[in-house]
Amino acid sequence: MLDQAAPDFSLPATGNQTITLSALQGHKVVLYFYPKDSTPGCTTESQQFRDLHPEFLAAGTIVLGISRDSLKSHDNFRAKQALPFDLVSDPDETACTLFGVMKMKNMYGKQVRGIERSTFVIDAAGVLRREWRGVKVPGHAQEVLDYIRTL
Repeated sequence: MLDQAAPDFSLPATGNQTITLSALQGHKVVLYFYPKDSTPGCTTESQQFRDLHPEFLAAGTIVLGISRDSLKSHDNFRAKQALPFDLVSDPDETACTLFGVMKMKNMYGKQVRGIERSTFVIDAAGVLRREWRGVKVPGHAQEVLDYIRTL
């Protein structure tokens, strides 16, 4: 998938809108896929992207968080964490499947299917330039920003 056109999707997002990836051409885009709103790791990751958001904007970059949560859950999470970027709702796993982030994971000794924390950077021409899979949260948003600055 790297160095190829990013797979396109149209999905509902916060702010009563539909996000179509191909319509964002002309901007760099960070897509970060996370398992669930308001869980400790996902909250920390979102806060780190929030805190660096002015720097992402200065670098001409749109940040979008994606999970399978409902728009209502996303709206609550976004408001509670004062997130300045939109969250995309993917309950049918459309984007999750396109980007291959669904994995079997162990939760309390049980196998469950869920989102593997992953981040993708798409350049202004709509080409997938970098991916991180199995992301460890501490320092990740800064690493993504540092990469964006090299594009």
